[in-house]
Amino acid sequence: MSDAIKHECGIALLRLLKPLDYYKEKYGSAFYGIEKMYLLMEKQHNRGQDGAGLASIKLDVDPGQRYISRIRSNDPQPIQDIFAQVNGRINEELQLHPEYNTAQLQKEHIPYIGELFLGHVRYGTFGKNSIESVHPFLRQNNWMHRNLIVAGNFNMTNVKELFQSLVELGQHPKEMADTVTVMEKIGHFLDEEVTEIYHQCKEKGLSKRDASQVIVEQLDVAKILRKASKNWDGGYAMAGLLGHGDAFVFRDPAGIRPAYYYADDEIAVVASERPVIQTVFNVPFEKVKELDPGKAIIVKKNGSVSLEEIIPATEKKACSFERIYFSRGSDAEIYQERKELGKLILPKVLESIDNDTDNTVFSFIPNTAETSFYGMVEAAQDFLNQRKNQYILDNRKTLTKEKLEEILSVKIRTEKIAIKDAKLRTFITEDSSRDGLVAHVYDVTYGVIKPTDNLVIIDDSIVRGTTLKKSIIKMMDRLSPKKIVVVSSAPQIRYPDCYGIDMAKLEGLIAFQAALALLKERNLYHIVDEVYEKSKKQELFPDTEVVNYVKEIYAPFTNEELSDKIAEMLTSKSVKAQVKIIFQNVENLHKACPKNLGDWYFTGNYPTFGGNRVVNRAFLNFYEGNDARAY
Repeated sequence: MSDAIKHECGIALLRLLKPLDYYKEKYGSAFYGIEKMYLLMEKQHNRGQDGAGLASIKLDVDPGQRYISRIRSNDPQPIQDIFAQVNGRINEELQLHPEYNTAQLQKEHIPYIGELFLGHVRYGTFGKNSIESVHPFLRQNNWMHRNLIVAGNFNMTNVKELFQSLVELGQHPKEMADTVTVMEKIGHFLDEEVTEIYHQCKEKGLSKRDASQVIVEQLDVAKILRKASKNWDGGYAMAGLLGHGDAFVFRDPAGIRPAYYYADDEIAVVASERPVIQTVFNVPFEKVKELDPGKAIIVKKNGSVSLEEIIPATEKKACSFERIYFSRGSDAEIYQERKELGKLILPKVLESIDNDTDNTVFSFIPNTAETSFYGMVEAAQDFLNQRKNQYILDNRKTLTKEKLEEILSVKIRTEKIAIKDAKLRTFITEDSSRDGLVAHVYDVTYGVIKPTDNLVIIDDSIVRGTTLKKSIIKMMDRLSPKKIVVVSSAPQIRYPDCYGIDMAKLEGLIAFQAALALLKERNLYHIVDEVYEKSKKQELFPDTEVVNYVKEIYAPFTNEELSDKIAEMLTSKSVKAQVKIIFQNVENLHKACPKNLGDWYFTGNYPTFGGNRVVNRAFLNFYEGNDARAY
């Protein structure tokens, strides 16, 4: 992706279902869980590099022994940092106490060596990167059952409403942030459930100590989650650990955020991406299951694993950006879907170059667009082969051996044109000087483009277009092609996201800016004022009654008209080549990615009511000049 956007977080939950001695004997180490957590998190580093955290719980420890450990880091390499600290602490204890040579002694005396783990990697979509913002979050209590550790890949659209509901419950939350609010909401009903079971035990004459074991056995995690999530509006994969050893991961009812799981007689594991589990535990694709929307996977302290419906599923709208860009391309389905995106956009590309593949070089923006590039080139080769076959059939009576060899030797021309250099530090404050540095974020391969060539270069998506304008198109133009065709394997991004992607402001989207420019050119700008009046009237409406009137901004124009305007806006006056920008259409996106139909950033069709409120607020902020997030 040429436009860097911060986005999804990643979660990893692991429960060891056997005693630690089992792993020490079979795998040679009681540190099996820690080693696997490192791999689960490192192989999801694509999902977050602003911060990382790890929590562990030891089961069945005696009172007075520490059973919860947590470490967080916002170091530039946070995963490496936390595991360097964990390993350092373990090695220090082993050096000081060589007698800790059994799994049981190591568990009793060394932190992080336990049976239950929760890891998290994050991007700070709100621009915050303090250590206080790094997951997992911990809600502490002297009652083991009331300890709660929470981490998630989520964003709630109605934090203010949830915060107020906590106040009405008599709480005094320390911060109006969705993580704190969600944790306190779960914590409130956890406390309520624990208290209810305790009172039942008290009525039966059980001691407090005996009641504690009954609470462990009877605590209904699904019931707690149903009560806590009653008014949640957002996309989420929420993971939690309870102090005594229960664990859960709960997915939103529209399936916006991803979650996958695997369980056998040794482990139960949940992660944000399927190939991570496949790789770390060497299990086949079909063994790793997707957690259904609205359901939670619950692992009880006794090791039982169950799936429980928490909220009835709505129409599934899994985030399509996961397939286009965010998730690792090593997933078998995602790899094929990205190739299909490249194949499906080829007809528009051929139209833009007048079917002249002989005088066209195909390339891609490193590195996430590489897979869709392969699909586009495969489709281009199919087109060329059809053309060859037709020529041979039409001229079979007069075709010479030399001519046949000449025809068969023609291939689609592919080159690695764009090369991304290491991050350049934009330490100069003047805009003109800083832009000069940004222009060199990408370098190019010289000597492979002729002045008669078209240059087709594919990117996975175009959000703001800043890097295209200031760097990529200018650098491509230095190669002196006849025409530059920039291809986006994703449709035009027209609307803000509110479920975890850092695209909260309308005015930051190049498609929105292009629509405004066209409205001005065609004396239709009154539509903007009309949309503002409609949006302002519904500012205080309940979410269920809010309408996305921003769609009317785009209504007068075809996709091609907007694409041409975007190309014009992203082409500097110094560029000599003709520039064309092509976007995927939504229908082909759905055809390529049939399991991930969430497309609100392209269509404005939000999967929750809160989405319409967010886009309404985003438009009001734009119109009124408020440089603020919409949620």
